[in-house]
Amino acid sequence: MSQLLRVQNFVVSLDGFGAGEGQSLERPFGHANPAEMMSWAGATASWPNRTDPGGTRGLDDYFTRDFKHNIGAEIMGANKFSPHRGPWKNLDWQGWWGEEPPFHTPVYVMTHHLRPSFTLSDTTFHFTDADPASVLEAAKEAAQGKDVRLGGGATTIREFLEAGLVDTMHVAVAPVELGSGVQLWKSPEELTDRFHLEVVPSPSGVTHHLFWKK
Repeated sequence: MSQLLRVQNFVVSLDGFGAGEGQSLERPFGHANPAEMMSWAGATASWPNRTDPGGTRGLDDYFTRDFKHNIGAEIMGANKFSPHRGPWKNLDWQGWWGEEPPFHTPVYVMTHHLRPSFTLSDTTFHFTDADPASVLEAAKEAAQGKDVRLGGGATTIREFLEAGLVDTMHVAVAPVELGSGVQLWKSPEELTDRFHLEVVPSPSGVTHHLFWKK
């Protein structure tokens, strides 16, 4: 089985936005409310940030568990790593996730403003201005035979879709509308020329969209 580039558990609004406008240190998703967008995952038994016992099982929990299955590296865009724009004024910022990032793999951050790699716990962040195909080649090598997760945001996912590099996608459509922001699609049907699509509604109110390359 060849290595896959997978989009896992990426969440968009009913109108196709993966994040709102006005990203800042205090609001990583801009005017979007991440608690609303991700409530389906946060309610599951396998949610990694769960601090109390319990949680739901079933379809949503399956996708939460699958997030890290056979993943050996991640690729993300600069805005998923940081709210900062332009050249780095200092290197104190090391991401939203504290001393224990949730990735546990090498992470390739696509940016026009390079900085040295650094490691937090078992996650190493590398910064690259290479094209999508070259970044994927490096990530696959680092993944040592496992798959590569394309973590977002929407702009980065679109770049890899346009390059024909994405093998499978799981996109959860949350029952909220944002009206503006960073849009993945106007309709998921835009991708059916290149992908098979299966849509699976969940009792939580989210609708899971599963894509695999034709």
